Amino acid sequence: MNTGISAYRKQRNYGCRVHDQYTYMGMRTVVLENETLRVSILVDKGTDVYEFLYKPLDLDYMWITERGVHPPHRYLPTSPDPISTFIDYYEGGWQEVFPNGGPTSSHQGAVYGQHGEVAHMPWDYAIEEDTPERVAVRFEVRTKKAPYSLRKRMILESGRTALIVEEEVVNEGASELRYMWGQHLAYGKPFAGPGSRIRLPAGVEAETERPDADSGPGRVKRGVRHVWPNAVDEAGRAVDLSVLPPVGTASDIVYLTGFGKEAWYEIESPDRGAGLRVEWDGEAMPYLWFWQEFGATTGYPWYGRHYNIGLEPFCGYPTRGLEEAARNGSAGRIGPGETRSLRMELKPYRV
Repeated sequence: MNTGISAYRKQRNYGCRVHDQYTYMGMRTVVLENETLRVSILVDKGTDVYEFLYKPLDLDYMWITERGVHPPHRYLPTSPDPISTFIDYYEGGWQEVFPNGGPTSSHQGAVYGQHGEVAHMPWDYAIEEDTPERVAVRFEVRTKKAPYSLRKRMILESGRTALIVEEEVVNEGASELRYMWGQHLAYGKPFAGPGSRIRLPAGVEAETERPDADSGPGRVKRGVRHVWPNAVDEAGRAVDLSVLPPVGTASDIVYLTGFGKEAWYEIESPDRGAGLRVEWDGEAMPYLWFWQEFGATTGYPWYGRHYNIGLEPFCGYPTRGLEEAARNGSAGRIGPGETRSLRMELKPYRV
């Protein structure tokens, strides 16, 4: 696998192209481009996508936190709890989540922190195709706590406004394993805001977690199922989940279920005249986590500064970690030597 600069590769400023001569905040960065898209990937931080630029509108679909991008190897946290070690370095954008989703969880003797392992790990990469018609880069990582390897290809083709992602998870151990696997895609400024709309296939339902002693008021009534996009709040008032509400609306998360094999969503911003369609294999990731932060969290970690959502294809739910997902049957299951695969496409468009 290539981990350095390709000094003798031909250079282009047209068609499809790939750049691996860059670092950003001291981290190796790979950039894929074609006529309409530029995608920037932090190889040294989980293959995070921190830029997804639609050139015709000069619009970046990736939301970035007020903290921005920070390399996790630059300093040692003074309070290394298993949640803050993810959150304190979270820049927004798009993370790979594996093999745990949500907060700290123990499973099969291993203890996982917030959103698992691979989001902070450096990955290897290799440029597999580099022509004006098509570029493809393969990324690869092995987890530390359980015997997994992940292989991911990101592809751009000339004349297509779409990022193609092909991915595999392999169990390299000698026993069956359980996992949570997700694509942590977050949207906010400059793309999404109040009045932005979400479209989903017919038949999708929105499920909320049971209320507990620590849960404050949310946007929708908890512990029940709602038929998308119609929900109610705790007072019984109607809530349209498909329209992003005003700043200051209560934060929440719901789990969207009922997708077929060809799962998809669309999010549109009338203010920006743009939308994004995300398609994925609904058998590999049958759930869509809908994280909602509208500026109502006045304490750690957002302090009222952020308006954003996450629309995150996932295997496993809720956000209580792998042990809970294994118990409720939503976690993935993979035998020795077996492979699980995923294909996604992200397609920007005008509205």
